[in-house]
Amino acid sequence: MSTAQATVVPSFIAGEWISPQAEGGTQVLDANTGQPVATVSARALDVAGALDYGRTVGQRELSGLSLHQRALKLKELALYLNERREELYEISYRTGATKIDSMVDIDGGIGVLFTFSSKGRRELPNSNVILDGPTEPLSKDGSFIGTHIFTPMAGVTVQINAFNFPVWGMLEKFAPAFIAGVPTIVKPASPTGYLSEAVVRMMLDSGLLPDGSLQLLSGSARDLLDHMDYRDMVAFTGSAATANKLKAHRNVVDGGVKFTSETDSLNAAILGPDAVEGTEEFNAFVKAVVSEMTSKAGQKCTAIRRSIVPEQLVDAVIKAVGERIEARTVIGDPRVEGVTMGALASLDQLRDVRQAVQDMLDAGGELAYGSLDAPRVRTSGERTEIAQDGAFMAPVVLRWSDPANPILHSREAFGPVSSVVGYRSLDEAVELAAQGAGSLVATVCTNDPEAMRALTLGIAAHHGRVHILNRETARTSTGHGSPVPHLVHGGPGRAGGGEELGGIRSVMHHMQRTAVQGSPNMLTALTGVWHTGADRQIAGSAKYGAQPGNVHPFRKSLAELRIGDALASDLREVTLAEITAFANETGDTFYAHTNQKAAEANPFFPGIVAHGYLLVSWAAGLFVEPAPGPVLANYGLENLRFITPVGAGDSIRVTLTAKRITPRVTDEYGEVAWDAVLHNQNDEIVATYDVLTLVEKQNSIYANWTD
Repeated sequence: MSTAQATVVPSFIAGEWISPQAEGGTQVLDANTGQPVATVSARALDVAGALDYGRTVGQRELSGLSLHQRALKLKELALYLNERREELYEISYRTGATKIDSMVDIDGGIGVLFTFSSKGRRELPNSNVILDGPTEPLSKDGSFIGTHIFTPMAGVTVQINAFNFPVWGMLEKFAPAFIAGVPTIVKPASPTGYLSEAVVRMMLDSGLLPDGSLQLLSGSARDLLDHMDYRDMVAFTGSAATANKLKAHRNVVDGGVKFTSETDSLNAAILGPDAVEGTEEFNAFVKAVVSEMTSKAGQKCTAIRRSIVPEQLVDAVIKAVGERIEARTVIGDPRVEGVTMGALASLDQLRDVRQAVQDMLDAGGELAYGSLDAPRVRTSGERTEIAQDGAFMAPVVLRWSDPANPILHSREAFGPVSSVVGYRSLDEAVELAAQGAGSLVATVCTNDPEAMRALTLGIAAHHGRVHILNRETARTSTGHGSPVPHLVHGGPGRAGGGEELGGIRSVMHHMQRTAVQGSPNMLTALTGVWHTGADRQIAGSAKYGAQPGNVHPFRKSLAELRIGDALASDLREVTLAEITAFANETGDTFYAHTNQKAAEANPFFPGIVAHGYLLVSWAAGLFVEPAPGPVLANYGLENLRFITPVGAGDSIRVTLTAKRITPRVTDEYGEVAWDAVLHNQNDEIVATYDVLTLVEKQNSIYANWTD
């Protein structure tokens, strides 16, 4: 029997599954049939014990893995869950979600794990310390410097989730916290928490997660914040009213608990004046509105609640939206073939949405499409009246004679409900969108670049994301209501003011930024990144610091290479003939390289100078070890700056230092970033940059190489 059918939804605390008695608990029903699915116990959970276990065992176990190792576990976890999606779909149907809805929730959540795994291994160091920004010199001689580092928070992150995305909402918070090295405690919403429990059980059964890195609170946890302190973080998704109560807790106000929230959002979609009937933009706009109304039965924090359209197009938009709903929407039990929209998550949710619509009608709204009556749904291939036990609601479109009506911009009906209002100018459209007092997302649908710019810049400060829709993106857009893990998800004002997701930014949400000051040697030891002025083991030219017996660093595998291993070359003279030949061969005949008088007239050059890329090429010739060895490839340069011009008769030399070593956890090689500095014969800095190479972990490919 599936875990979702258990009598009581269990919790997982301090390494153990706990299944309390059902007496006094809340019964959870199948949203489509009204049949009992599970019970959420009213028994108080050991929240203090869960927090302590996370701060001790969880922190210890996660700290034993590097950022890359934790990121790789997310990929392995995603692959494990991917093989079990069908089981999760069957459970998800009970929440009222269709197969497509379930894919958005389940597949989308798994996709977040894949994305964070990839970005974590590609963009972060293979360590537990992340550098933030450049080094700041704090003394004239370079002996005292400063920088910033990110390290994991010392406590736990507690995610309090909404009912509408029991899988995605959980995994999109878990992934960045896990990479950061911070244990997670999940507190799901009761109506769909049984699906969250099924996913957590799978994750734990995989054997991939370190002890204490993931816990689940399925029952009552009203004293949660009482036991939290400045080491911890709450990631909340739900109503603004609940968020405000939690934010007022003494441990948030005075105790330093970090609190982020994603709350109510009256998202808008604005149709540009050019997007008249018959245009691709008009059709894409209508499609987006209907999709957001019917996906998850409109139970999305990103759904379009307000369609703001040119005044003369209000009737046309309402008509087109209604026709598309009629043609494409079949309401019913999502387990029945052909159904495209399921039930709301619960009967309580149905009552709340109907009441919100009624309040809006009473305040001046007009029912332009749909009805508050129980809809006809599909059962066994035919449409019949539904039983009262199903939480079904038909899509509803409201019209407003007063586009500034306060309730339109303040009351959210969290279901298949949207309003259409008209505007007379772009300024008025911006003003109407802003009356939502802060939203997660808005769509701007136009093919006019000027209108797009005016609308987007006008509303950007009021929204966390702006989705620009036109004929060029209509087929490829991920959609108005689909946050992607690469970009920030959140919004100002009533939307909560948080920034979930956003790629590596969201990892940083779970870390502390600390300024550190010290000598180059101490900061190199702390960060694992070489800082200018720190000790080096130099090979090459004795004149420029090489010590006897040091081996060219390109002869060292990652097993042998150390931060600070370096090469110092001798000087190489630059000739006019070489500069001229390079100009002719490449076609780069810019006057500074070919015309003495013109070059002398330029305030930056003393006369004809060498091409910057010629200098970089010469530098490579000065530091490259030609014989086959552990350095497999050069894959780029970073931070290249040309500082002092080099003319004919000058000389250059290069100093190359192993700056950052990043072994790959899945391959037999890793990346090495080399600090490259070019000097001239006067010891003036000519150029600086980082050389990026791929280097074997062990010198195996060419270990026994002979010519």
